[in-house]
Amino acid sequence: MTTSTKAPIPENIAVHQQSKVLELVYPGAQTYQLSFEFLRVWSPSAEVRGHGPGQETLQTGKRDVMITGVEPVGHYAIKPTFSDGHDSGIYSWEYLYEMCLHYDEMWQDYLDRLSAAGVDRDTPMVKNAGHSCGH
Repeated sequence: MTTSTKAPIPENIAVHQQSKVLELVYPGAQTYQLSFEFLRVWSPSAEVRGHGPGQETLQTGKRDVMITGVEPVGHYAIKPTFSDGHDSGIYSWEYLYEMCLHYDEMWQDYLDRLSAAGVDRDTPMVKNAGHSCGH
């Protein structure tokens, strides 16, 4: 039995609208806070991730996004609904825990990708944007 590969299941999940964070409390009182913006830009949905490597859509203009609801998905995930209408991301316990453990690196990766694309966090998303060709 390998317990190192199985992510713990949060004992409590709280949506904090004022501070715009999703708080996850794990066994042993380990607590993590993931900003709504972080969760939105790292959504595991096909809309954000694409259907394969290189098909990702860089998310921008999500600084003020809110979570308007969170639904359980079986016993393995949650599905938040965001104020911009995005609701197709299913966040497994494994992915959420990975986000908690690697928040700093993932956030820096996002900032680096924004910089490489010549945009910032507040650049409005272009509706039905394709892939930027860097011109």
